[in-house]
Order: sequence, then C-alpha cells, then structure tokens
Amino acid sequence: MFKIQTLNKIDTEGLALFPPGKYKIASEIPNPDAIVLRSFEMHNTELPASLKAVARAGAGVNNIPIDKCTENGIVVFNTPGANANGVKELVIAGMLLASRDISGGIEWAKTLVGQGDQVPALIEKGKNNFAGQEIQGKTLAVIGLGAIGVLIANAATALGMKVIGYDPYMSVKQALKLSREVIWVEGIQPLLSQADYVTINIPQTGETKGYLNKEKFKMMKPGVRILNFARGGLVNNNDLKDAITEGKVACYVTDFPDETTLKMDKVISIPHLGASTVESETNCAIMAVNQIKEFLEHGNIINSVNFPDAEMEMHNEARILVANRNVPNMVSQISAVLGDEGLNIDSMLNKKRGEIAYNIIDVDKAVIDESIREKLLAIDGIFMVRIIQSK
Repeated sequence: MFKIQTLNKIDTEGLALFPPGKYKIASEIPNPDAIVLRSFEMHNTELPASLKAVARAGAGVNNIPIDKCTENGIVVFNTPGANANGVKELVIAGMLLASRDISGGIEWAKTLVGQGDQVPALIEKGKNNFAGQEIQGKTLAVIGLGAIGVLIANAATALGMKVIGYDPYMSVKQALKLSREVIWVEGIQPLLSQADYVTINIPQTGETKGYLNKEKFKMMKPGVRILNFARGGLVNNNDLKDAITEGKVACYVTDFPDETTLKMDKVISIPHLGASTVESETNCAIMAVNQIKEFLEHGNIINSVNFPDAEMEMHNEARILVANRNVPNMVSQISAVLGDEGLNIDSMLNKKRGEIAYNIIDVDKAVIDESIREKLLAIDGIFMVRIIQSK
C-alpha cells in the first residue's frame, strides 16, 4: 500500500482518485511514499528516506527544496495549466482595476456613510476623481506565452485590444493555441516600447528574478500599467518605486504583495488569489494525484520540474527505474548488471534533463530479485533505483 501525506488541504475530488485499498492518505503519516501540497513551506522539512515524489497542486514550486529533492532521487511534480483559467480571469480583472480606479472609488464611496440623502449628490460630485481609461484599442504586451500567457493574450484580443507577445522559449503546443491576432515580437525592447499594459507570466528563477527593472522600465512608455500575477520577485521593487515616482508606471497590480509594495502609492495589492477558485483547486488536485499515481504505479514522469518527463507503456509485469548522472557509459553498465542477473531487456526508455538521466526498463521476467537494486546503486553515478512488479 502506498502512503500519501498531504501538507495542505487538498481538494477532495482529487484525493478521491487514490483507490482506498491501494493508498492510505493522511496529513500526518510515517514514511510516506509521496507528498501532495499547495503552498506549504518545505525548505525546513526533513525528507524521509521513503519519499519518492512530491506533487505541488499548482504551478509555482518555490516552496519546495528542489535541489535537495533531486539529490535524494525524489521527483518533484507541478500542475502547469491546471489553474491557468483562474489566473487569466484575475489578470483581466487586474487590468480593469488598473484602468478605472474601481478600488479607489469603492473605498471613497464607503466614506460617505452617514451622509443620508446627500449621498447621491456627493457621488455625482466626486466621481470625476476616479475617471479612468478603457482597455479597448490599447496595446497589451504579454511576457511569457505559456499556458497562462496564451489564455490572457487570446482573451485580450477578444476584448478588442492589440496584443503583442514575447517568449523565446514558447512551445509548439502553446503556439498552436495562440490566436492569429496576437503579434509575435522578437525582442523585449520592441515589445515594451509599444505597450500600454504589460503582463509578466514567466517562472521565477535565478535568471528571471528582478526581470522588470530599471533598464526595462526605461524601455516603456510613460503611464504604462503593469500586471504581475506570476511571482513577486520578478519585479525589482526599488526600481518600480522610482518608475512610479517618475510617472513611467501609472499603476502596478500584483498578486504577491509584500511590505514594500503595500506602502507604495499607485499599487493595487491582491492577496494571491490567482488560483483561488473552486475550479482551479479541483483541477490542480486532480492533475497532481494522477501524476503521483502514474509515477508510483508505473514509474512514468509527467510534468516534473527536476527530472526529465518520461512515459512508456508497461509491456511486462516487471519494470526497473533508474536515475543517474547524465554521463557516458551509464546505459551499458546498467545493461551489463541486468545481463549478469539473467534479465533480458524487452523495452527501454532513456531520457535526460540537464545533468539528470532517467531510465524506464521493462524486462522479460515477472519477478525480479530485490538484490538487484543494490547492485545497480553500486554503479558510480546512479542515485535512485526502483523496482515495480505486479507479483
């Protein structure tokens, strides 16, 4: 029986996909095979030796110690695209909030409590203080055309905006989903120089931290409105503050407020609501659970952030999974060990991602001696071995 630990409240529709007789699920459980979580901070969490996989019911994995998991042969999954529609809708809402000063008007209207019959006249007198602009006909620059970026771009074109996009790493899959009305721009400078609105939808990494900075703000038109529903660290707060003071940025809308942005003028702080919809939480949970099941039961890897994706139909009743450093002569050494044990390889898949290689090996015997695990682990460079067998 596989043991699953949940570190956050996970949607029950997703958890129900774990068959009761085959899986045991609890928030506190010894020696779990897998962990499913949302935003729980894992960096100070001890990783048990039994742990084989961690699945984040969401896209961001900043709360998971990726390097430590990789060193321990633990596959980390996320659920890209599962909450994309929820984020897209909030980005569109953020764009409207940035355009019309709706939130400022609402807060001002509340101050009229107690004015009685004078309220309607006061509303008419004061409403001009909250006049804004329409988004139709304006130019939206989309940085990052992944699952979320494509949905935002397509929705904005439907609202009558001119949409330009930039993503040097855009996949063919996402390109096929992109509206023909979206204009592809080759380079960040021509993208930002045209934009009335900018939405950033890229992962936060060591390379992208502070991506929108003083240099990028200089490329923008005065009065630009910036939307950040990806990660707070993508924008350099000090440079943003200067850009707001200089009038370069008219409004900044973020779903990741911090102490600095909360104190800034012309910043709309939303409390990380991008994926906070019933539908998003259900979709993320379903995807995370299915990925965990596929890995634990068949060794297939789908949507991993630290291991190569690898899927192979199971041809026999026994399967060996091997993770190793991506160096020469590994496959031949693995094959030699299996040959010495009298195992013939029926099917084999070898995938790599950076310094990591992952092998799925189906052999011609229904039962494999567990001692082969130690023999494979004795090969220099191999750091994870699993054996899956139905008998």
